[in-house]
Formats: sequence, C-alpha cells, structure tokens
Amino acid sequence: MADHSTISRRSLFLAAGVTTLAAPLLMNRAGALAQTESDATDMRVSPLEARSFKLGSFRVLAIRDGMRASDKPNETYGLNQSAEAVGALLTENFLPADKFVNSFTPTLVDTGSEVVLFDTGMGEGGREAGMGRLLEGLKYAGYTADQISVVVITHMHGDHIGGLMEGGKPAFPNARYVTGRTEYDFWVNPERMGTPAEQGHQGVLAKVQPLAEKLTFIEDEGQVVPGITGLNAFGHSPGHMIFRVESEGRALILTADTANHYVLSLQRPDWEVRFDMDKGQAAATRKKVFDMIAADRLAFLGYHMPFPAAGFVEKAGEGYRFVPVSYQLDL
Repeated sequence: MADHSTISRRSLFLAAGVTTLAAPLLMNRAGALAQTESDATDMRVSPLEARSFKLGSFRVLAIRDGMRASDKPNETYGLNQSAEAVGALLTENFLPADKFVNSFTPTLVDTGSEVVLFDTGMGEGGREAGMGRLLEGLKYAGYTADQISVVVITHMHGDHIGGLMEGGKPAFPNARYVTGRTEYDFWVNPERMGTPAEQGHQGVLAKVQPLAEKLTFIEDEGQVVPGITGLNAFGHSPGHMIFRVESEGRALILTADTANHYVLSLQRPDWEVRFDMDKGQAAATRKKVFDMIAADRLAFLGYHMPFPAAGFVEKAGEGYRFVPVSYQLDL
C-alpha cells in the first residue's frame, strides 16, 4: 500500500521567495472607530483585514474570515501532554496559558487568467459570532463572488466549506470546484453515519454535494491551473491537501491545516491536536512539510496562522520557530 503521507522534496519545493504588492488593508468603518474599550476585545466587531502579496505575475490575497477566542488550550492542543506543559509553553512564548485565539484565512490567487479561491471560511453559520466575512473581504479587495473561476477545497472540515453556499445557492456561481478524491469519497460515504464523523458528513452533503456537477478531482502532484499544484498531506483529515503556488520562479506553499497554531503545533509538532483525525499521521506529515519549508527557506501561508497567516520557519529544538512576515516580503 502506498504511503500517502510521503511528500517528495522534488514535488513540493523547487524555488523560494515571495514579494508583496501591497501593505495590509484595513476596513475603516464608523462603527469600528466608535468601539468602546470593552468592544475592542469582542471579536464580533473586529475590523475586516486583507493582505495582498505579489508572487511573480500572480497576486495572492489573504482574507481574514474571522477569529475566535477559546479557553483551555490543552483541550485542543497537546492532548498527549499535561495541561501544565501546554500552559508552560504558551507562557514561555508570551501567550496566556489559559486562552488562545484561532484565525481563519481563505486565500485568493489571481493568475491573470484564473481567479482561484482556496477554502471559503465559515459562511452564513459563522456570522452571528463575527465570522463568515469572506464575501465582504473579497468585495473590499476589489473582487466579486462571480469573478471567482475556481474554488479549491483543501479539505472538508466545516470552517473550510461553510462559505460554499449562500442562501441555498452557490456563493460563487461561475466557479468550478477542485478537491482531492480521497477527501470527498470519505465524507460522502454513508458509513460515516453513526460515527464521530457524522456531523462532518452532513455538512459535506449540504455544502459540497450540491456542487458535484462542477466538481473535479486531483491526486498528488495534480495541477489545479498552470502554476498551482496539489500535494497530499494526509492526517488532519483523510484526504487533506496542500498547494504549491509558483510564478516566474517564485513559490509559496499554502499549508492549509497542516499546523494549526504557530507555537503549539510548530514548536511541538508531535503534540496531538484535537481536530487531527489521524493524529500519528498528522504529526508525521507536519514534520515532513515543515522540514522542507525550513530547509528551502520558503514562505508559507497557513489557514490558522496569525494574520496575515504568512511567514517562515526555521528548525529549533524538537520543532520549528515561526517567523511572521514583516517588511521582507515588501522588497
């Protein structure tokens, strides 16, 4: 049987370097300016954010769909560790030991001939909690939903497929859809009923299956459009994929949910994560992917990394040190 968690250095990383087109974009609204001190900590009223990078001839746009604060980090990260160990690592990194914030960042790649959207955020179901802001963010950055020509689904967890439908209709009416066959086959299988994956199964039936006529599948190293290649990175979900974006010799890796926290998942890649469906395989994939990113000094964009979700890693101890983008991608 093939080892689907193996990712070849040849197929994953050939070039390094990204330059940026624009500084962060912030939505300035009268309501945001009128926030009270207490409102400023309420993520339901956080300002809309987007950031644009130039990758060769491509434009890459990161949009924050929303963010969510949670208690008890040890119940999500480091399940095979003590609560004290998780809290100590957070404290060491100047983070609160008892809380964490999760961001959700869909990414658009405009190749000039195709407008490709990777994942769709929370959608309608997240708006009461201040999420589901992708469509708003696209409009702010100069795009409309009907301009999206391809929607890529990295995997089918709810925070990635929630925005596929809007008011019972496709949110991106002119798009075709691309995903991995392994992922789709797992979630639509009726054998998921009565298992812990039942809720996810129902979500895929509601959000993805109605788009089946426009859905195409890729395998490992399959091309989405020229310059964008999918790579198997299984473990977080049965068919989780990451994507290499390359233009004019410059490359960026969209790592999706390979790592979900810039400290707890990167500094301790072996620590178990609640939402990793195969925890052992997810940890092995995490190390393969980020060993290669570190070795080739490539930029990456991770769905749950601190906004604008882009950065670098270097090997450090048993894991990796995350280096967020600053001005180095502006030059």
